[in-house]
Order: sequence, then C-alpha cells, then structure tokens
Amino acid sequence: MPIDSPRVKREELERIMISPYGVWSAESKGRLVPEPPCNIRTCFQRDVDRIVHSKAFRRLKHKTQVFLQPEGDHYRTRMTHTLEVSRIARTMARALMLNEDLVEAASLGHDLGHTPFGHAGERALKELCGDFKHYEQSLRVVDFLEKDGKGLNLTFEVRMAILNHTTGAPDDTLEARCVRISDMVAYINHDVDDAIRAGIVTARDLPVNVRKILGESHSARINTITEDIISRSFGRNDIVMSPEIEAAVNEFRDFMFAEVYKNPKAKSEEEKVGGILGGIYDYYVRNPDKLPQDYKKFIEQAGLDRIVCDYVAGMTDKYAIYKYSELFIPVAWQVR
Repeated sequence: MPIDSPRVKREELERIMISPYGVWSAESKGRLVPEPPCNIRTCFQRDVDRIVHSKAFRRLKHKTQVFLQPEGDHYRTRMTHTLEVSRIARTMARALMLNEDLVEAASLGHDLGHTPFGHAGERALKELCGDFKHYEQSLRVVDFLEKDGKGLNLTFEVRMAILNHTTGAPDDTLEARCVRISDMVAYINHDVDDAIRAGIVTARDLPVNVRKILGESHSARINTITEDIISRSFGRNDIVMSPEIEAAVNEFRDFMFAEVYKNPKAKSEEEKVGGILGGIYDYYVRNPDKLPQDYKKFIEQAGLDRIVCDYVAGMTDKYAIYKYSELFIPVAWQVR
C-alpha cells in the first residue's frame, strides 16, 4: 500500500479533524469477514457506498413514512426521511468534530429493515412472527439479506449504530448517538410538516411552548434544536440538549403521538395493513414452494417463518398491494 494513498492521507487527516471522542477510521474494530482495505476510501466511506448501492436502500423510496398512499408528491417516504436524518446528523458530526462518514453510513442504513406501510406494517409483522423490530431487521438486511446471503460486510461501528438507533446502548459511539437523536429531530419535524399538508393539524395547533422555544417554522425548529445540541455537546463525551430545549422537544413529541401518530384520520387505513400482510404471510407459509428462489434457498438455514418474514418485510407498499391482489383477487375484479 503506497504511504501517500488517498485513504492513508484521509486517515492521517482524521487524527487532526476528529476529536478524541470520535472514531478514527484507522481504529475501526473491523468487519465480520476481514478484507483488504481500499486504496482510496476509508472503511466508513466504503460502508456508505455499499448501503447506497444496495437493493434495500432503493426500496425505501416506495415505503411509507407516516401516511399510507398519500395524495400528492411532497409527502415524505422512508427514503426522504433517511436523507433528512443523514443531513442533520452530518451537520452535528462536523460541528462536534466527529466522524462524518461513520454518521452518514449509519444514517443511510438505519431504516433498511423497515416494513411496508411504516410502523403499522411493523406491528402487523410483530403479531405474525412473534418478535419483529425494524432496527434488528435493518441489521439482518446488511448482515445477511443483501448480496444473495452474503450481506454487505459493514464495519462493526456502523452495524452497531444501525442496531441501536432506536434504543441506544451503553457503549454507543458519539456518532451512533448523533444518528439516534437526529432520527428523532427529523421525524417529529417532517411528520408535522406532512400532517399540516394533509390537514390533520395546523401550525397554530402546536403547543405554545414548542412554537415559542423551538420556532414557528420547520427549518427554524430543526435549526434551534441542532444548534442547542452542538453548543451543549461540544467538547463532551456525550450528545445532549439543554433542559429548556429538551423539555420543548419532549412536549413536541408528545403532541405528535397524541394528535398525529394516533389520529384516526391519519391512521384510518392502517387496520387494512394487517389483512394485507397477514394474507401474504400465511400464503407463503402454506406454500413455501411459491417463494422466490432468492428466499427459498435459505429456508433450511434460517427456517420457513423467518424467511417468509424477511420476504414480506422487504416489500414496498406498492409491491405488497400488488402481491396481495395477485394472490387473492380474481383477475376480472382487479382494477386496471
């Protein structure tokens, strides 16, 4: 390996640009399957590329964020949510002198295991499979399901940030904590933006403290929260908010759960999700020979229920509806 290769130069720069609280690429704990380093990219840069070029990442553009099949082109999907998380997390990481490439890889990969129909699909699969968590499925996607059972062979740090992006872990890197808090900052802000667009709530419905402390607009709120996190966390081995901002964010989140995430108008179609995914799941459990060959060949290794769960979880909203229609609705009745 040439001593002046782009990767080596970048690794040397990281020791200057990234604080001792961050993760230096050269000190990564490595991959499940060791492989030679790239001449050009650091290990975390390679992980970004592997995720972006994966099939699971491409499917995110047709997976629900909050609203099922919304009318209009400007509602968020799981893909746009992922990109917004990545931008917020990278802004924090740069200001806090953390590893931006690690943050970007974890941000882009954190929701790869999400089901069709958002959290309604996750709840449906949990009932069907007994135990299903989208963050565990995201790790399964990158470790096994991608590349015909070989997985993406990502670094330990990216894999753990993906796995723990919802619950956290005592040994999280600061980069992982950055992704976790950015996920929350992104979804409460863009979900209320979509809810206003859909007529579920109005901007004036937001609690007074939220509007007064965080801001009246989508961009103002994200900027207020992000600046507060950066100012409170710089030079510390933690990612934190000030008490005032944290209280306002918690009030904002409580408002979203009460008025949007559990709102009958926003969730009116979700009761149908269990029927769609349940029908597809039961069909393939009873007819495993009908599974695609890419999944069928792993039944002996992982078990039929697990593989059917993987197949259904990987579907986009549109494909799940298409597959249900194909399996259960007579051709003459299908809408063309």
